[in-house]
Amino acid sequence: MTKKDLKKQTKVLFLKNIQLIVYDFDGVLTDNKVILREDGIESVVVNRSDGLAIGIINDRGIKQIILTMETNKVVEARANKLNIPVIKGVVNKKETLVSYCNENNIQLSNVVYIGNDINDFEVMSIVGYPVCPLDAYEEIKRISKIILEVKGGEGVVRDFLNYIEPDNKEKLKCI
Repeated sequence: MTKKDLKKQTKVLFLKNIQLIVYDFDGVLTDNKVILREDGIESVVVNRSDGLAIGIINDRGIKQIILTMETNKVVEARANKLNIPVIKGVVNKKETLVSYCNENNIQLSNVVYIGNDINDFEVMSIVGYPVCPLDAYEEIKRISKIILEVKGGEGVVRDFLNYIEPDNKEKLKCI
């Protein structure tokens, strides 16, 4: 079996097992930068291709949530636009995710967590599929089963979609 065959087989098995995909916000759905206006209002830039990918994943019936320490209203606005739940202002992501999974009958071994920084380490250590963007903190890269080919804010979810729907890769390039 070639490396390419093994990768394709892994992708197919991967899709069958996913019950939940969890996204950190800053550094995953954004480039981890903030635009700060002189009146103190913060703005971030998000990638529209992530929105497309999240919609496709929703259509497949896979649950998705944003789990973040961030409390800014921009997180909730983006989650509402994407039609996925958000749990924001989270101090202990591990504890919060365990609770969420217990309440929703989701096995942690069937959870994908896409994170990028040290505050994601503990929670990523307990899920079945830790994933990170290319520019993630080194410790996060070490525990990730998949290191994506893009940096945070550059279409992380869109790139991840190729791992759960490998046959979609060419179709999505045409959109």
